[in-house]
Amino acid sequence: MAFAQQLAATAKAVEQALDQLLPADGTRLLQAMRYSALAPGKRIRPFFVMESSRLLGADPQQALRVAAALECVHCYSLIHDDLPAMDDDDLRRGMPTAHIAFDEATAILAGDALLTFAFEIIAEPATHPDAALRAELVLKLAKAAGAKGMAGGQMLDIQAEQEAEHGLDKIVALQAMKTGALFRFALEAGAILARAPETARQSLLTYAENIGLAFQIADDILDHESTPETLGKAVLKDAAKGKATFIDLLGKSGAKTRADALVLAANEALNPFAQNADLLREAANFIVFRKN
Repeated sequence: MAFAQQLAATAKAVEQALDQLLPADGTRLLQAMRYSALAPGKRIRPFFVMESSRLLGADPQQALRVAAALECVHCYSLIHDDLPAMDDDDLRRGMPTAHIAFDEATAILAGDALLTFAFEIIAEPATHPDAALRAELVLKLAKAAGAKGMAGGQMLDIQAEQEAEHGLDKIVALQAMKTGALFRFALEAGAILARAPETARQSLLTYAENIGLAFQIADDILDHESTPETLGKAVLKDAAKGKATFIDLLGKSGAKTRADALVLAANEALNPFAQNADLLREAANFIVFRKN
């Protein structure tokens, strides 16, 4: 229950921060940016920024700005993933996707603007008085979002549609980029803000690597077991495009077993923090057992 309450509180705080950072000035571009960034969501990535920061004693207001910036990057990725040239989805978070609600050109520009705005937020002195620390955050987020991170993983995912065979190792590597990179940034951001020792940073990165993969496995399971109404987006998309999923390679039971093992490994990585990391342990369990 403590985790559910904290997740909801974080979501509310991030939404309020984004509402202030993205003022409603009436322009069509900003309307589209707000439409996507303020759409209902769990805000699990911002939660990890906030919770890793709390765990290590970083300033919560500084963490909130980084959390809001990360959510801008995530929302940009959703806008572009939903475009006709990519996944061609009409529904996201239970609402029409950005290119349906506005138009394709506006959606592209809104995604572009959210991505660049994320770096503007982090680079501003309000995020942290130390310019070197802000630069480290900018560098880490750029790597997480770019060709060796989320964007590169998405490219591999598109290429996978044309491949006849899909090995487990290849899909694990793909998802570590496409999904896992932003989770790693979220957990490492707290360590950067707190100037935590390398041992603490590595513990959080190990946790992040395991929950990132567990999150994707849970997504594959939900894609088979859920409905568009519950999930807030279309289901069985990967099967329709011929993409291999963890369920295809491991079976539903095997995928659930793998996800459970990843959660166990993630939680073991938190042992150095003892009971102070209990909310992160609850978050790992939530990732596997969530319904949407």
